[in-house]
Amino acid sequence: MARASKSRSKSATKPKARSKKPKTARPSRVAEKPIELYYWSTPNGYKISIMLEECRLPYRVIPVNISKGDQFKPEFLAISPNNRIPAIVDPDGPGGKPISIFESGAILQYLGRKTGKFYPASERARVEVDQWLMWQMGGIGPMAGQAHHFRLYAPEKIPYAIERYTNECHRLYGVMEKRLAGREFLAGKYSIADIACVGWISRWERHGIDLNEFPRVKRWLETLLARPAVDRAIHINVKDIDKVDMRDPKVQAVLFNQR
Repeated sequence: MARASKSRSKSATKPKARSKKPKTARPSRVAEKPIELYYWSTPNGYKISIMLEECRLPYRVIPVNISKGDQFKPEFLAISPNNRIPAIVDPDGPGGKPISIFESGAILQYLGRKTGKFYPASERARVEVDQWLMWQMGGIGPMAGQAHHFRLYAPEKIPYAIERYTNECHRLYGVMEKRLAGREFLAGKYSIADIACVGWISRWERHGIDLNEFPRVKRWLETLLARPAVDRAIHINVKDIDKVDMRDPKVQAVLFNQR
């Protein structure tokens, strides 16, 4: 059908267009304030950057250069009295009020409860996750850290210490290997327990471990490192991180000689 010419009378039978009422603008949702992440590129720091990425929470990285002693500044100690990274400040904490949290395990649990992700609601399933989270906090984390220290950074090579912590790491990798039999992840489903461990296990060479001895752990590690959120989280660009020489006596004095 041909279109009516512009000169067509307004009294034509064509129904009058209804006047459009101006749309009432919906109240815009207040932009979510980012969580402040006090961070340095370490396995403990990775735990929280991974969780924030996995949960798609907005966050802002505040570098804490532990090689220069930033962790002892009063403003950081007000958040993390143990002078360790990571720590967070959530401006939208319980009741809508800000909250600061230190200790990586506590932060993971908090973010899991806040988002309902990677931390189950049922008590039985949560116990499974908590067991393996605490296994990381009290086992693979500190023991791998000691193996790492005595194998690479100690100014004096102490055979007893190297053997002691390397052997304990080997035992713990074995525990993880057995746990992953018939399971894709430590607590069955992907959880904060896996998030807590991946940064440490990714440094297996520094622990004196041959990962081929632990094929299930190797498969688990490859699965986690292939996750886009994990990849983004462990490649955060922190200024000056590549300039830190862990064998510099001044750096070691800051990191290893605290009283």
